[in-house]
Amino acid sequence: MAFSGPAKTVAQTVSLVLVMGGLAWASVPFYDWFCRVTGFGGIPNQVERAGDEILDQTITVRFDGTLNNNMAWEFKPVVREIEVRIGETGLAFYEAYNPTSRPIAGQASYNVTPYTAGAFFDKIECFCFTEQVLAPGERVEMPVSFTIDPEIVDDRDGQYVHTITLSYTFYEIDLPEGYAAVEQDAKTDLN
Repeated sequence: MAFSGPAKTVAQTVSLVLVMGGLAWASVPFYDWFCRVTGFGGIPNQVERAGDEILDQTITVRFDGTLNNNMAWEFKPVVREIEVRIGETGLAFYEAYNPTSRPIAGQASYNVTPYTAGAFFDKIECFCFTEQVLAPGERVEMPVSFTIDPEIVDDRDGQYVHTITLSYTFYEIDLPEGYAAVEQDAKTDLN
């Protein structure tokens, strides 16, 4: 079926809107994947374990924790900074507290500054890899283990990095299906 005149213009416009919407939808996961693979934008890498090489040189790692405007939790690092030898495994903890009377699910986004350090900051385990659900009144400590790749000392820009800041922002997300059913049952019991 061939369109002509105004119908052709409408069909082209609708097609353009659908293509642009599809590209916009795909851009977020693609950009996230790209940043995780390359360390671009201060996104750390994920590794199975630290390497074998540990240097005598140290780097100070600072920790920052914030909440999205709509997130009802309290969230902060247990310790604000530590000093680690380059190549060794570092371990830090963040504390989260749900002061509300309902379960809340959250997902953390993260970045590393300065951005040049992102390619050398390797996470081994992190609470940010999965969603977190806190029951009403629940307080937890969540670990993050990491290492700084020794290649940072040979990098043109990385060799001048002496302090790295690891920042997390927690966002409220939909409760997983099992929790949503429990919350709905609790609301029904109250009525």
